[in-house]
Amino acid sequence: MGRAFEYRKERKMRRWSSMAKAFTRIGREIAMAVKEGGGDPNYNPRLRMAIQNAKVANMPKANVESAIKKATSKDSENYDEIVYEGYAPHGVAVVVETATDNTNRTVANIRHAFSKWGGSLGTSGSVDYMFNRKGVFKIKSEGIQLEDLELDLIDFGLEEVKQEEGALVLYCDFADFGSLQKALEERGTEVESSELVRIPTHFKELNDEQVEDVIRLIEKLEEDDDVLNVFHNMEE
Repeated sequence: MGRAFEYRKERKMRRWSSMAKAFTRIGREIAMAVKEGGGDPNYNPRLRMAIQNAKVANMPKANVESAIKKATSKDSENYDEIVYEGYAPHGVAVVVETATDNTNRTVANIRHAFSKWGGSLGTSGSVDYMFNRKGVFKIKSEGIQLEDLELDLIDFGLEEVKQEEGALVLYCDFADFGSLQKALEERGTEVESSELVRIPTHFKELNDEQVEDVIRLIEKLEEDDDVLNVFHNMEE
């Protein structure tokens, strides 16, 4: 799971870095986080995650502060979080997380992408059961005693630790994200990045040509301004 997370994160950041709309999407993440838990990151785990992602994308601090201020104002835009489910070509399950101020526009765009690129949009619950929602944290491994780390964090929801080159990737259940995030902060452990993900319970293996078919649909979905994340169960 560690490598899969890194692959998703790298591709996501590479896509965002090449698009002028990157900061707009992060701004939506901040707006939704503020709506859910208020504008103080000390008491809002999701907002802290959004701010962390802003740093990864090199979003200026002034832009982050402006986005938080805008989200807490009376004139703030209201975004709805809607999850779409369906199948890509060759039976690959796909979950699309969106943030939108116009649900009619978003569902039309998502349906069009699925239809045009060989997939099919499903109903709520049609494929989401094939994924487990997890919180994922990446920290530097330098100076970290793995056994001590696990003992310190197991009571705060830590489920698994994967070792990567120069880093550790920590996994927890979706419901334990805030608890583990706070425990890491209190422990003084610097978190390089964090994310809420959907991890497939099983993967579908495809040949190279079939993989290209699926990637075309995923890339088209990711190009939509309202799409935040796309998860799938294709073997990466």
